[in-house]
Amino acid sequence: MLTRAYIPYKGYYSTPFCKWQGQLSTFNPITLGAETAKRWFAHAGINPAMLEYLYYGATVAANRMFYAHTWSGAILMDGKKDIPGLYVHQACTTAATCIHLAALNVEAETFDTAFTLMSDRMSNGPHLVWPNPNGPGGEVISENWNMDNINNDPSGGLKMIQTAELVAKEAGITREECDELTLRRYEQYLDSMADNRAFQKRYMFPIEVKISKKKTILVEEDEGITPTTAEGLAWLKPVEPGGVLTYGSQTHPADGNCGFIVTTREKAKELSKDPGLEIKIVSYGYARAAKARMAAAPVPAAEKALEQAGLKINDIKVIKTHNPFIVNDINMAKKMNIDAMSMNNYGSSLIYGHPQAPTTGRIICELIEELVIKGGGYGLFTGCAAGDTGASLIVKVG
Repeated sequence: MLTRAYIPYKGYYSTPFCKWQGQLSTFNPITLGAETAKRWFAHAGINPAMLEYLYYGATVAANRMFYAHTWSGAILMDGKKDIPGLYVHQACTTAATCIHLAALNVEAETFDTAFTLMSDRMSNGPHLVWPNPNGPGGEVISENWNMDNINNDPSGGLKMIQTAELVAKEAGITREECDELTLRRYEQYLDSMADNRAFQKRYMFPIEVKISKKKTILVEEDEGITPTTAEGLAWLKPVEPGGVLTYGSQTHPADGNCGFIVTTREKAKELSKDPGLEIKIVSYGYARAAKARMAAAPVPAAEKALEQAGLKINDIKVIKTHNPFIVNDINMAKKMNIDAMSMNNYGSSLIYGHPQAPTTGRIICELIEELVIKGGGYGLFTGCAAGDTGASLIVKVG
């Protein structure tokens, strides 16, 4: 359990998420993420020179990734200061883990204030060529970074969607349950769009992209949301033969970025847009599920975070999950005896897409804002990640 690490109220943001091969598809995520963070600090009226450390989180390799942690810091600081950094890759739960790493070092008094920046671009993922000294005729080993890894975990040996189907089979999850909850998740996302996107505007910060020498645009809204109906979901065929998941009940690849300030209670109060609100980082949990059971990992990760915090699931006021497959949420609801329909208010990655590293950051932004709306309390984030792993973070708004 953590005691010293806090997030300032409004000391965080997420950009909109854009669909695969959409408006962000040609921009380097390292430079785009850092430039967006620099604009956000200016907008928030916070001098980034007060930062002591940077965590840069990404999953999909980008050009000059070797220097991502220091290059992004140099762009953010814009000559104000040199800042050390660490590059973190934990696939889907990278943001939660970056926040936790920063919190641990605040707790240990290694530093007082850090920034976690997560950015990824699933579009135009790299195609790599590896030397193969024993290959006949000088043949090489090639890798499509995104598709090869989505479609095969070298440890479990299956596609990601196949791991979800195994969990569905073992938990007795039906196609009807999947479609019903998927529709609910879409309706929850529509709630975030109500009143001219009032909920999203609580945390969302636009991306500025240069289309040409003379034209720059602001990307202010999500791109790639699929209108969803019960009839439309019922019409779709399963992706895997005999399975329960369709293209409607799984997420889609996306591009985007997000950031969080993690600091002490005193500094958080100083930086907060409402000093009367405290956002405490309470605990973190991690887990690795059985082989080829990725969709089951959020449950043991959540249980560990709850144990670390000395809490029960009934103590939690808001639950948010990273749910690349709707099976994740149904399995969690069954195993933890909670109402799947009341989780993930205002949207989830199932609907607005999954750019890898920033995904859980956006979800945690939403978690905090929903807790504020509800008058405070404990909030739980949990989600799965590549390799049958999971991570969970508990925060308290008081």
